[in-house]
Amino acid sequence: MRGKNSSRFDLKAFLAIGGNGRPIMEFRKQQKVFAQGDPADAVFYILKGKIKLTVLSRQGKEAVIALLEKGNFFGEGCLAGQRLRMATATAATDGSIVRLEKMAVIDLLREEPTFSELFMSYVLSRNVRIEADLVDQLFNSSEKRLARILLLLAHVGKEPEAEIVVPTISQETLAGMVGTTRARVSVFMNKFRKLGFIEYNGGLRVHSSLLNVVLHD
Repeated sequence: MRGKNSSRFDLKAFLAIGGNGRPIMEFRKQQKVFAQGDPADAVFYILKGKIKLTVLSRQGKEAVIALLEKGNFFGEGCLAGQRLRMATATAATDGSIVRLEKMAVIDLLREEPTFSELFMSYVLSRNVRIEADLVDQLFNSSEKRLARILLLLAHVGKEPEAEIVVPTISQETLAGMVGTTRARVSVFMNKFRKLGFIEYNGGLRVHSSLLNVVLHD
C-alpha cells in the first residue's frame, strides 16, 4: 500500500480487519483497556462503542477528562515519549477497538499519507478541544459546563435536529466530566428539561436552544 497505491488506502477497512501489530479487541461495559500508571506502548482506535478516560488524583478524587466514540484514537501520548499512562481508559459501553503497536503507528505515519493526514487532523482537533475544556473549567459555572458537554455529546451544529440525541450516559459520568456533584447535575438537568432545552423521549434529546445557557452571561 505504498507509493502510487497510497491514494487508494482505505483507513477504516484497514483497521477493521486487524492484522500484524494491530489486533482487534472486544470489550464489555466497565472493562478497563489500560490503567493510569500502566506502560504506554500502543495507540488505540475505536471501531464500535465508547471509551471513558479518567484521571485519579493522589487524594483519590476521580475526574472524567474525555468520552470518546467510534472513529476516535486514544493513548497517542506514547508517540510523544510518554512512558506511563496518564489516565485510565474504561469502556463506557460494549464495543471493539484496534490496538496499534507504537512502531506500527510510526510506520503508518511514514508510509501512508492518508493515515498521517487523518491522524494529525485528529490530534490537532483534540488539542483544540483540550484548550477549550481548560477555558471552560477556569471561567464557566458548573451549569454552563454541563450545557456545553451535552451540546458536544449531541453533536449540536453537526447533526440534523431530529438526530440530536445524547448516547446513554449516567449522571455520575456527567458529574465527573463537569467537575461537580451528581446532585447538582440532577438539579441542572431538571432545570434544562423544564425550560425545554432537553427532553427524555426514548433517550436524552438535546435541542439547539440549550446554546442559550452557554452564550448567556
